[in-house]
Amino acid sequence: MEKLAIDGGTPVRKEKIFYGRQWVDAKDVEAVSKVLTGDYLTCGPTVTALEQKICEVTDAKYAVSVCNGTAALHCACIAAGLGKGDEVITTPITFAASANCAVYVGATPVFADINPETYNIDPDSIEAHITDKTKAIVAVDFTGQAVEHKRIREICDKHGLIFIEDAAHAIGTKYDGKPVGSLADMTCFSFHPVKTVTAGEGGAITTNDPELYRKLHLASQHGIVRNPAEMVEKPEGPWVYEMQELGFNYRMTDFQAALLISQLNKLDKFSARRREIVNKYNEAFKDIPELFIQKEIPESDTTRHLYIIQLKLDKLTCTRRQFFDALAAENVQPQVHYIPVYYFPFYEKRGYKKGLCPVAEEMYKGIMSIPLYPMMTDEDVTDVIAAVKKVVNAYKK
Repeated sequence: MEKLAIDGGTPVRKEKIFYGRQWVDAKDVEAVSKVLTGDYLTCGPTVTALEQKICEVTDAKYAVSVCNGTAALHCACIAAGLGKGDEVITTPITFAASANCAVYVGATPVFADINPETYNIDPDSIEAHITDKTKAIVAVDFTGQAVEHKRIREICDKHGLIFIEDAAHAIGTKYDGKPVGSLADMTCFSFHPVKTVTAGEGGAITTNDPELYRKLHLASQHGIVRNPAEMVEKPEGPWVYEMQELGFNYRMTDFQAALLISQLNKLDKFSARRREIVNKYNEAFKDIPELFIQKEIPESDTTRHLYIIQLKLDKLTCTRRQFFDALAAENVQPQVHYIPVYYFPFYEKRGYKKGLCPVAEEMYKGIMSIPLYPMMTDEDVTDVIAAVKKVVNAYKK
């Protein structure tokens, strides 16, 4: 048996590889440079062009670009009319923003449990948590896999709920052949550098509902309108604008929009490479009894953002932390996605206790994300597989 690097052995690879990384090429730089040397750095035509591009990619009728994915979720909650006394059901296995967006508007997050095989929110658990205060569901496409849209839509229609899809991980994913972004009442995207496409930061909300689009636009643009046709009073001149609601400055810049348009032009390429890597990992790990590999529903044609291995700790002699450190010592740096949201002190102070979602909590004990991004070479993928197997072999019972 090979000696682990953490115990003084030779690492699988010389250079550290991390779980995610952006791929910015010369065309991206050229697109940004063109805007930087042009007339508009913000509030210009490139943002409009981006929103049209997002509609093309998602098949949505409307898109609103914003400064990040958290802003997208906040705007969606505002547009949904959520407020004090309302409850919003979401998953605990997500970044904190999926729940925080409800708190921003005075509503209360309610955590439903997950499906132990797919890691996405369990529709049966959603139904079990509905009360007369429930007004919306924030369903997260965790790792990029689409949630169970059909079931969740049926639940929303039955109970009169707003369906907000947190698709921060899922640009490029399809459900039953339809792009994510065209299915929920509102769909929120993130364009952080580790996502499939990036604007540096950035986000967007898509919808097919013209009234929700109007509200989203107001929420992200100070509540201000500049189109005379939308004003309450006839404007005195072309300089007049109206603040009709209390909104926020969540604008995206034009140079960010230029970068994202260029990135979206490569979405198919990025998605295909992510699928190739996922398939290599699935094949390599399928017969390792010490690992559980996330399952996918047949309806989801997934552009995977994260690849998660779940350790079967009862079959290993190590803790999750020991495995994590050993893998990092092989120069394959893992990460953990995510700590259950209600574990955080902010939520503990508000009365949320461990034990709310036992399936999610059990899954959390053994998970870690390994490198997955399009710029990885085949050699990188081979190294990651070798490192995981090396550590498993060292610690298996």
